[in-house]
Amino acid sequence: MHHHGYLWTGPKARFDQEALRRPPHPEPPPPGSRPELIARYREVTGEFPVSDLPPLETAYWLLKPGSLVRGTWRSAPEAAAWIRRQLEEFAGRFAGREQSDRVARDALVASVVERLGRGGDVSLGFYLERPAFLSLSLVTCSPNRARPELPCPLGESASAVASPQTPQPEQPHHHDHQRHRPPGDVRPVGHRTVR
Repeated sequence: MHHHGYLWTGPKARFDQEALRRPPHPEPPPPGSRPELIARYREVTGEFPVSDLPPLETAYWLLKPGSLVRGTWRSAPEAAAWIRRQLEEFAGRFAGREQSDRVARDALVASVVERLGRGGDVSLGFYLERPAFLSLSLVTCSPNRARPELPCPLGESASAVASPQTPQPEQPHHHDHQRHRPPGDVRPVGHRTVR
C-alpha cells in the first residue's frame, strides 16, 4: 500500500463546477436523447479524466493522469508530513485564522495519519484570500479501500514503491485535451472529508 498526494488551487467558482468533478455514467444517453444531454455527456466524458479539478469522490483521483500526483509515500506519517508542509506553505494565504494556528494544524495532521493508517483517503479544502480555494488530497493506492478496482495512476503496485517520491514542483494548471474514458462503472458514491 502507498499514498499519492494531490494539490489543486484555483478560483472557488471553478471548484464548484461539480459536473466536471464527477465521472461520466458508463452508459451514454440513449438514442433520441436531447442534443444538449448528448453534448454534455461528451464534454464530461472527455474532460473528467484529464481535468485537474479534484473529483467529488477522493478515490477517483486514481483515474486522473499520473502527472497530477505531487508525491508518493509508503507510510502514513510521510504522507501526512507532506500535508503539513503544504499547510505551512499556504499559512499566510488562508482566509480563516484557524488554519494558520499551529495547534490546529498539528491536530489535523495527526488525524490524517490516523485515517491513512486505517487505509482511508483524506480530502481537505480551505478558502484562501481572494475567492480562491486550496484542495489537498491523499489517496491510498494498491488497493484503494473504497475503490479497489481502480489502478495506480503511476502503474505501481504496493511492493513497487521502494521509497518516497520527491514531491513535484507545482506546475501551472491547464487542460490536457486528450480524450480518455474511465474504466468500468465509476459512478460516485460520495467522499469523506477529514476536518
